[in-house]
Amino acid sequence: QVQLVESGGGSVQAGGSLTLSCAISGYGYEEYCLGWFRQAPGEERDGVAVIDKDGSTGYADSAKGRFTISRDSAKNTVYLQMNNLKPEDTAMYYCAADPWDCHSVSNINFWGRGTQVTVS
Repeated sequence: QVQLVESGGGSVQAGGSLTLSCAISGYGYEEYCLGWFRQAPGEERDGVAVIDKDGSTGYADSAKGRFTISRDSAKNTVYLQMNNLKPEDTAMYYCAADPWDCHSVSNINFWGRGTQVTVS
């Protein structure tokens, strides 16, 4: 089992920045891909950014150029740095981990409980 605990959400004005953190614990997660997803009220959960086991990253079009995903293995933490935030970024943000594929919601085996981001 892998446990994920998000933090760092909050309320910011448009154009502002936030850094989300996800603390990871459990067996074997060092070999897992990690990702950030988000879900706005009434909408489906969508991928935002992924970092694979080899360190390669991928971003949703809406996140490219504004968001950066990174992982610190020494601190067992994955981060999502979000800059130039827009009202449409308002959502619950979830940390995710999977031993094989973090690019699809349906493939994810482990989820955090989420942290709310509100941009006004």
